[in-house]
Amino acid sequence: MLKLGIDVGGTNTDAVLIRDDQVLGATKASTTADVTGGIVTALRDLREKSGLEPAAIGAVMIGTTHFINALVEGGSLASTAAIRFGLPATRALPPFVDWPEPLRTAAGGHSYLCHGGHEYDGTQIGPFDEAEFRAVLDKAVQAGAESFALSSVFSPVNAEFETRAAQIIAEQLPGAPVSLSHEIGRMGLLGRENATLINAALRSLAEHVTAGLTRTVAEAGITAPVFLSQNDGTLMDIDYARRYPVATFASGPTNSMRGAAFLSRTRSCAVVDVGGTTTDVGILQNGFPREASTDVSVAGVQTNFRMPDVLSIGIGGGSHVTHTADRTAVGPESVGYRLTERALVFGGDQLTATDIAVAAGRADIGDPARVAHLERSLVDAALAGIGERMAETVDRMRVSAEPVPVVAVGGGSILVPEDLPGASQVVRPEHHAVANAIGAAIAQAGGEVDRVFSIGPQQREAVLDEARQEAVDRAVAAGARPGTVEIVDIEEVPLAYLPGNAARVRAKAVGELSLGGDNDA
Repeated sequence: MLKLGIDVGGTNTDAVLIRDDQVLGATKASTTADVTGGIVTALRDLREKSGLEPAAIGAVMIGTTHFINALVEGGSLASTAAIRFGLPATRALPPFVDWPEPLRTAAGGHSYLCHGGHEYDGTQIGPFDEAEFRAVLDKAVQAGAESFALSSVFSPVNAEFETRAAQIIAEQLPGAPVSLSHEIGRMGLLGRENATLINAALRSLAEHVTAGLTRTVAEAGITAPVFLSQNDGTLMDIDYARRYPVATFASGPTNSMRGAAFLSRTRSCAVVDVGGTTTDVGILQNGFPREASTDVSVAGVQTNFRMPDVLSIGIGGGSHVTHTADRTAVGPESVGYRLTERALVFGGDQLTATDIAVAAGRADIGDPARVAHLERSLVDAALAGIGERMAETVDRMRVSAEPVPVVAVGGGSILVPEDLPGASQVVRPEHHAVANAIGAAIAQAGGEVDRVFSIGPQQREAVLDEARQEAVDRAVAAGARPGTVEIVDIEEVPLAYLPGNAARVRAKAVGELSLGGDNDA
């Protein structure tokens, strides 16, 4: 099947054509503010270069930073009501309590508490009070709420309160967007609730963006289904993306890591992805990014949903280089998408990391004569500083003292030194500059379960099988072909501080996409 992978980054929009394990064509275009403009340009260039026939494409996979950018900027957010079931407990820390004030205001900041919730073993803290909830819902609507985020204590164990509340909203406010915390976040009330609130605030934007992406692909003559990349390296269809835009937040670095694994044929390594503004470093385990084990801060909000463990530093191809008698510094300021206007090798007036790479003979782009005047001491000092910071970042991500293979990808990967301390080898594979789009094109559909189970005598295998099956079912619901789904990760953590031989079980399943005409057997 011919697959089209597209990754919309902050600087460039990349597009690739892949059939099986072969890259048939690749291109880069400048990202535009409306997202779709860069995609149109990339598709046009790809068609000219590869002879792309739109009708031959079987699936389109897109990774985009649009939603995380909207949250960071605080724009295009829907007025959101947070309704939590937990009283008489949880009153001390209400919804939105740890949000930055400007972002809380942008999202509406409507916060309500209701009685109920569950214990860790699924027993009720108190009964569902329908009259109370309906009164709260009326208050939220009168306050101007357009989207609703429902959370309940220990809802990943028992989601009864959230699902009953969602049914009432559907009955009273048909078509109103509702986000349920047990479908989005993990154990831990505040982090899960925050992730759900972010998702709810982005729902109206998700409708607009997904419609725009679908329309852009269709206008290019492509009739294939469209999928969006998720934070864990898997895919979701357009309908799923409309409901869960928060799942796209880290798709950029995740796609780059998955693309690095594909291009280098290395399933366990460190990946250094150098873009125009930042360098992202992550770890691949069994071909998938290692996930963060702690809460992740997004735009100043602590969340606990699926996110890759990525460390970013302010070094990229467009990073400013400053030099004084005492010090040579690279980044964090960057010319970003204006690299071809501002860098010296392109006739600009700003010394950038790309200019340093050209002066050192590592790259042949632009006009090398424009950087021939740079002193060798400046070039060497800048490269040494870049190499030192990259090595330090890789070292911070390693979990053992053993050197790890490093795969360098991204348009700015020319800045990664061949001899990197802490690396057993540095691999810069073919097509490394568009690894992010390749990662999107090869992605599979996936599902995950993260729950606390009470494990009785002789029940451990039955509980693990239940978790595996739930992960498989979620993968199929996300678009995986049932016969191809497999468990790629399962983790069991005993919780000694809880009675009843409790354990937290996480299971992840992935499978090939289920497309029209596929055989599910």
